[in-house]
Amino acid sequence: MHPEFEKGNPHIMKRVTILISILLLGLIVTGFSNENENRKSTTNYKPIITFVEGTQLSTVTDFDESVMIETSNIPFVGKSFTGFKEAIAFKESQGKYFVVNTLGYLGKYQFGKSTLELLRIYNTEHFLYNPKLQEDAFIALCSLNKHYLRKDIERSAGKVINGIKITESGILAAAHLAGPGNVKRYLRSGGSRIFRDAYGSSVQHYIRKFSGYDTSFIKPSSKPRV
Repeated sequence: MHPEFEKGNPHIMKRVTILISILLLGLIVTGFSNENENRKSTTNYKPIITFVEGTQLSTVTDFDESVMIETSNIPFVGKSFTGFKEAIAFKESQGKYFVVNTLGYLGKYQFGKSTLELLRIYNTEHFLYNPKLQEDAFIALCSLNKHYLRKDIERSAGKVINGIKITESGILAAAHLAGPGNVKRYLRSGGSRIFRDAYGSSVQHYIRKFSGYDTSFIKPSSKPRV
């Protein structure tokens, strides 16, 4: 120990006390500053522009965080229905709600305007700002596609076409990503009519990639409600 401290020099002790007080005050001010910054970051949520498969995405501002559905740190969901929809969402948008690609497809599941109109959703801006509506619309579209393809699911599920086992989840995923009409043509042609989307992925690829998920949760409906 320094000899001045051992002697209890009052001048030295006073300086040390002042120095400690200044350091403590600095820590308190920094803490308040960090807390305010954290509050700003959560109350003024502004998604960052990102890119998916070379497609520029839009950003949404003035977002109400009370309707936000957290998509990060998703637990292992295996082949459940949650696993099914999150796998499709990752393929479409990397699981991000607030995106619009260069072809005009919207949101986490990349809905087109005409598809939304089938579900009686006409305000695309409101749709893009509303995560819950996007989730409900995905289930509704699955119900509609399951109704449209119900006979093909019954006839084809369990069969092998072009070396690929056909499953209900694969059919529904392909219908979402490539359109139910293209899936119907593929199945009824025995796999000879293979449609590819704008990014080059085929119906056959989607049927294989999303096979084996549990989609029994989806009930077929010709007029699903959102």
